[in-house]
Amino acid sequence: MKDRMREINTSIPATITTERLSLDLLTTQDGPFMRELMNTQGWLTFIGDRNIHSDEDAIVYINKINSNPDFTYWTVRLKQLDKPIGVITFLKRTYLKHFDIGFAFLPEYCGQGYASEAAGEVLSIVQRLPAHATVLATTIPTNASSIKLLTRLGFRFEKEIEEGGNKLHVYANVV
Repeated sequence: MKDRMREINTSIPATITTERLSLDLLTTQDGPFMRELMNTQGWLTFIGDRNIHSDEDAIVYINKINSNPDFTYWTVRLKQLDKPIGVITFLKRTYLKHFDIGFAFLPEYCGQGYASEAAGEVLSIVQRLPAHATVLATTIPTNASSIKLLTRLGFRFEKEIEEGGNKLHVYANVV
């Protein structure tokens, strides 16, 4: 019910499909997948250690995310296999003026266009809403893969900020 209310309140769909992928709102059933994803080298290096070391830790994390109306996480699955391979996030960070899109994928699914396909579809949906004509993205300056994808999606470097002792590059995509 809460997920349905979020969908109604934000006009952002709970389920999104592309040619190869299905994106569904993150649920506690995704706990084992999130534990795996959040302990990959890419997540730990570029996003940070969230101390998710068990499925139970992941479920607590998911419940925290889902209790925040400004956070939307979709689990990205391969349509043909119904296998989770990554996440797309759309959230309002307190230190940014506009919502921020993010993505993380298991390493074996990187470099195959899945992140571009999923993030591009979410971006096209949210930017149809006047409130989200501008969407931001943040990354650390050394995350070359993320910067390359953001550029491909039409984001342009806007500025460097410091948040929580870390330097972040802020990118903007404006319709």
